[in-house]
Amino acid sequence: MGHIGFICRNYYKSKVIIYSIMDENFKKSINRIVDTDPRYAVDAYEFVSIAVNYTAHKLKKHREKEKPDRHVSAKELLDGIADYALREFGPMASEVMKSWGLTNAKAIGNVVFNMIGERLLKASEEDCVEDFSIEYDFDETLRKPFIRENAAERSINPPMIA
Repeated sequence: MGHIGFICRNYYKSKVIIYSIMDENFKKSINRIVDTDPRYAVDAYEFVSIAVNYTAHKLKKHREKEKPDRHVSAKELLDGIADYALREFGPMASEVMKSWGLTNAKAIGNVVFNMIGERLLKASEEDCVEDFSIEYDFDETLRKPFIRENAAERSINPPMIA
């Protein structure tokens, strides 16, 4: 996966803040995609482009020195997108992703390959959209960090409004 649009990074301590500055060519490309494939919102494409860069940077930090430019797998990208969504949207991540049409791995794969088709992302010759035909429960992944353990066992007494 390659560089998408114009991305400015500001790394402060261990937190990564990524700002997307969409240039006109990027916007035109995304609008062409949405005109031919309206399943996903324009915002979904901007989010995925930023999340791909976030994931690549995150993986590059943790990779072996012998393979710093190794390809990002579909599973690694899905994990990175989920992580970035959680960082950006917290408990609302699942709802935001759904509102854009990003409900499962196949949807992410479709967005990624739509962007590859417009040359906004790069893929190796071995890459294909079927790489994203895997079981990946975005809803569970995005909600799990916010679910209280043993919530049924807790006695929750809401305040009385008089």
